[in-house]
Amino acid sequence: MLRMISKLHEGTLKIYIGPVSGSGKTYHMLRDGNDLREQGIDVVICAVSTMRRPETVEQLGELERVPSIHWIRHSDGAEMKDLNLEALLARNPEVVLVDGLAHRNRAGAAHATRLEDIRFLLRHNISVMTTVNVYELEGYTELARQLTGVRATYTVPADTLELADEVKLIDVTPETILSRLAAGHLQGHGNTDVFRQGNVGILRELALKLVAEGVNETLREHREGMGLPATTGIMERILVSAQYHWNGSLYIQRGQQIARRLNGSLHAVVFRQMKQPLSKEAAVFRRSMMKLVEKIGGQMQELPILHRRYIPAALAHYAMEQQITRIVMGHSRRTRWQELWQGSIINSLLRQLQGVDLLLVADRVATEGERVLPAKVSDAEPRTYRRLSEQEMKEQIGLIRRGAFKIYIGAAPGVGKTYMMLREGNDLLRKGIDVQIGLLETHGRADTVKQIGALTIIPRVQRLYQGSQLEEMDTEAILRNHPEVVLVDELAHTNVPGGAWHKRYEDVLQLLDAGISVITTVNVQHLESLNDAVEHITGVRVRETVPDRIIQSADEVQLIDVAPEALRQRMREGKIYASAKVEQALANFFRMGNLIALRELALRELADVVDERLEAQQSPRTLRGPWRQEEIVFVCVSNDRHAERLIRRGFRMAYRLKAAWYVHHVHIGTTISGELQEYLSSLEQLTVRLGGYFHIHYSSRLREVPDILAAKAVEVKATQLVVGQARRVWWLNGHRGSGSVVNRLVRLSRHRDVLIVADDDYK
Repeated sequence: MLRMISKLHEGTLKIYIGPVSGSGKTYHMLRDGNDLREQGIDVVICAVSTMRRPETVEQLGELERVPSIHWIRHSDGAEMKDLNLEALLARNPEVVLVDGLAHRNRAGAAHATRLEDIRFLLRHNISVMTTVNVYELEGYTELARQLTGVRATYTVPADTLELADEVKLIDVTPETILSRLAAGHLQGHGNTDVFRQGNVGILRELALKLVAEGVNETLREHREGMGLPATTGIMERILVSAQYHWNGSLYIQRGQQIARRLNGSLHAVVFRQMKQPLSKEAAVFRRSMMKLVEKIGGQMQELPILHRRYIPAALAHYAMEQQITRIVMGHSRRTRWQELWQGSIINSLLRQLQGVDLLLVADRVATEGERVLPAKVSDAEPRTYRRLSEQEMKEQIGLIRRGAFKIYIGAAPGVGKTYMMLREGNDLLRKGIDVQIGLLETHGRADTVKQIGALTIIPRVQRLYQGSQLEEMDTEAILRNHPEVVLVDELAHTNVPGGAWHKRYEDVLQLLDAGISVITTVNVQHLESLNDAVEHITGVRVRETVPDRIIQSADEVQLIDVAPEALRQRMREGKIYASAKVEQALANFFRMGNLIALRELALRELADVVDERLEAQQSPRTLRGPWRQEEIVFVCVSNDRHAERLIRRGFRMAYRLKAAWYVHHVHIGTTISGELQEYLSSLEQLTVRLGGYFHIHYSSRLREVPDILAAKAVEVKATQLVVGQARRVWWLNGHRGSGSVVNRLVRLSRHRDVLIVADDDYK
């Protein structure tokens, strides 16, 4: 309570973090400062560096400047700016904007660092907005140096972001940075090694992951404060259950691979009878496993157990306490009759787990040896003197002619995607590029309307539907005008029936194929593979979706990040929806917990996209962990409502592994009813839309199902099997015990990994 009271007498701290200098942190800080000024808040600037970038200089507007203290750094002769604390205290503004959180002050200054200056101002009830690069945060400085060779001149403590009341990520694509560099807008930013495309990508991913971790912690605190379970369904927490045995380290290594590729944390647990001393062999394995866990940055714990039959209950309880999302363990080595007589840890564990996946790791050592290789495919075939066929020639020409594709993505409506799209359109227009607006949805937002500027809007086409005149993007008119760049809002929109295409993204693909570059917007909840995660977070099933391949095909994907409270404030001010809808929106989709979780989802999803692009460039420095080559994912689905979720899960696994993937369904009987056929067709459409292959097989008896699936998995050389938990998948129910279909399927698949997806999994 005393802390809360004292906080009332302190200023508010907002930190803008970006991957590199020149990412736009100062621009956004000044823009937000002008917004505050228009609201009647007293805002000044001090020690702000625009680097003479036109867009940033423009944002200075009428903001009052408190002169900084200028001095020359002896080491390199650079001109430096310190905060003039005396002048700021005498002026006593409500908010001060200042660049360079990691700045070091001149000799003899009242404080050694700008961070100390800022804390001084906060104690005097002056709020501060400031900027920092991700590689200037201790804890990330060394990692950035190892991955990119970039060395930070000055740093701030790793826990600095925890001091902030708000952290805002300013995302930037390597292409944008290179464009700014070519235009001469990044002069004076120091180390040019930072601006190499590969380095920008790595530092960008670091920034995304750093902010995502902070958002996850914020969500945990929010949910605990609301008396809700802390787990989010977004942050992966991997638990490896092992024994002091030769394969213990193998399971831990596999768990680490999964944790790193899923951007999660790693935990390891070993159950042992504490009263019995370890054998010499077990003691050796114990030391090696503990060293391994420590080396890879995981956590390991020994738990006491009286008898192995208590392990499932203890493991399920531990998983719930630690908010585990996936347990990794080895396949059972027992026969069917041993399981019937002595019981099965896996079967018992599955009955007790709630919301936790179970991955059974194949024992490949005996047959092929452990392979730990990068996920990326082998290098492209060397160029030969073979003449291209006519079809191959057309495909290559099509790729050359195709327009560039950029997507602005956000966590929710109102974050500023359309604003930034229009701003970029005007920037391109000033450079002499023919930019036109193909489709714009301003939703009556004054700030967005102002950004239209000199851009030409192509009129929409009128379509009659069910007695009403509705408007749609006029794709034919855009093709006739053939601008160099067209701006298209709301990529996930479903078109009014009557046009050439069902979805707006199909119109966009046509424009790209015609050689027209497209800049567009989308919210993270519209990605097809995240449909289940979004429903879990918000309670709303999003009907308008975009296949993930559309995002993957974009040349640039840029995140527009806004803190949830700032977004809710925009809502209250009527800047997102009409006043009549505000209270309903704040109480439903725009609830604080929803917005925090969606923000984390957007940050992690884009971090995945960035890392995939780094791997596609065959960079050895990506943050992802290694995986084996030539993975094949095999998804088993029934005809229940959970089938779509399993298909999306299979896609996300295959996408991370760069693997081919197949979906298989076994129908009991020889004929399929019309209703079931329609549902299976929708499953096939979903699979194909996500890039997989769908197959239906027939069986006269339920007992044949596992044999059919196992045989088909062998045919496609599957390395990963994905199934749902037996109690929710009707064809896996069977009889309780080792005779059930799911257990037989697992026994037949001991030479491959088997992922048993939790009933309420929404990853």
